[in-house]
Amino acid sequence: MIKIGQPQPEHGVYTVFVELPNSKIELLHPYGDKSPIQAFLNKNKEGGMHHICIEVRDINEAVSAVKTKGIRTLGEKPKIGAHGKEVMFLHPKDCGGVLIELEQE
Repeated sequence: MIKIGQPQPEHGVYTVFVELPNSKIELLHPYGDKSPIQAFLNKNKEGGMHHICIEVRDINEAVSAVKTKGIRTLGEKPKIGAHGKEVMFLHPKDCGGVLIELEQE
């Protein structure tokens, strides 16, 4: 199922969601001059994968677990993401160069 693009001005993106039986693909397009996606595209002219999202049963427990392994978070506490659920991003330098998003189920 494809959900029509939605502006997410608080996140600086337009989103289109492609939902499959066991996964979702989120397509992002910059929204506004300060979009983090525009900054990503400025560095990656051909586009590419911006981040991977992993659903977790308990986001606070998951954040605590990754911090005990020395993985930094990009923020002090979870915030509401594009799906209306709590999310936390993990520092790419601590995750093999990949930006990881944890999302509450």
